[in-house]
Amino acid sequence: MVFEPFEDESDFEDLADRLNDPDPAVRRVAVMDLADTADPDAIPMIARAVEDESAEVRLQAAIALGEFDGLAAATALCKALQDADGKVSRVAADSLAELKDPEAADPLLELTAHENAKVREGALLGLKQLRRPDALANGIEAMKDPVAAVRIQAVGVVGYLKAEEALPALIACCRDEDPEVRRTAVSALAFTKSSHARDALLAALGDDNWAVREIAAEVLGRFPIGKDAQKLIVLLDDPYWQVRVKAVRSLGVQKVSEAIDRIGAQLDELTSNLRKEAAAALGEIADRAALPYLESLVDDPDPDVRKNVRWALGNRVTMLQSNKA
Repeated sequence: MVFEPFEDESDFEDLADRLNDPDPAVRRVAVMDLADTADPDAIPMIARAVEDESAEVRLQAAIALGEFDGLAAATALCKALQDADGKVSRVAADSLAELKDPEAADPLLELTAHENAKVREGALLGLKQLRRPDALANGIEAMKDPVAAVRIQAVGVVGYLKAEEALPALIACCRDEDPEVRRTAVSALAFTKSSHARDALLAALGDDNWAVREIAAEVLGRFPIGKDAQKLIVLLDDPYWQVRVKAVRSLGVQKVSEAIDRIGAQLDELTSNLRKEAAAALGEIADRAALPYLESLVDDPDPDVRKNVRWALGNRVTMLQSNKA
C-alpha cells in the first residue's frame, strides 16, 4: 500500500486519541502510524509515548524517534535512554546513533556523566556521529571511565573529532587494560601523522590481542616506517592470518623491497585472502625479485588471486628495470 501524507489536523487528532486508548496494542500502533507520517509535528506525540506505562509502547516510541532528527527527537530519546527496561534503553541508544543534526548533542552532553553506565555509553554513542567540537572534553573525561564499554564509546567520540590535542589521551588508551578499548584507540590514530602516534602503533604490533595487532598493522600503512619496517615484517609469522594480511598490505603500500621473500612465502598459504594481498603487495613493490613469486600464481585456483597477479605482472617492465645491473 502506498502511503499518502496526512492532509489535515484531524488525522493527528485521531492518532492523539489512540495514544490514550486503554489497550497498549492500540497505542503501539498509533506510535507506528505517527512515525509513518514523517512529519516533525508528530515528534511531541511520540515523545509522550516514551513515558507510557507499557514497555512495548515505550520501545516502539524509541524506534519511531529514530526516524526523525533534531533537538526535540534527541531530548525524547534521552529520556528513553534512561528507561528501566533494558530493551528500551538499548533501542534508544541505537536511535541516538542515527541522529545527524549537531544541535541534537545538547541533551546528550549532560548524560555523559550520568550515574548509569548504560546511559553514559548510549549518550557517547549518539555524540560520536554528531562530531560536535564541544564534545571533546566530555569524550576525554569519559576515556577514564571505570566501565570499558563507556571508554570504547568515548574513544569513538574523540577519534571522530580528529583533534590533535586529544592525542595524549588516545595514546594512553592504546595501553588500556581492555583489548577492545586498545583496538578502538589504535584505529582512531589513523587521522594523524604524529611521530608519537607512530610510536604507539609500533608498540601495538606486539600487543597480546590479535585484533589490536591487526589494526595496528593496517594503520601503520599510513605512516612512513623506514628502518622500523622490520617490525611489520616480523608480523608475517603471526599465528593469525588476519594479522598477516594487514601486515602484507602495509608493506606493499610502503614498498618495502626487503620484505619480498617473506611476502612471497605467503603465496603458499591456503587462505586465498592472504595470497590475494601478497600478490597485490608484490605488485606495489614492483621489484624484479618479485617476478618468480607472481609467475608461480598465474594459475591460482582463486579468481581474485589471479586478477591481482595479472595486475601485478602489468608492472613487469618496471620490475625488470629495478635493481638493473
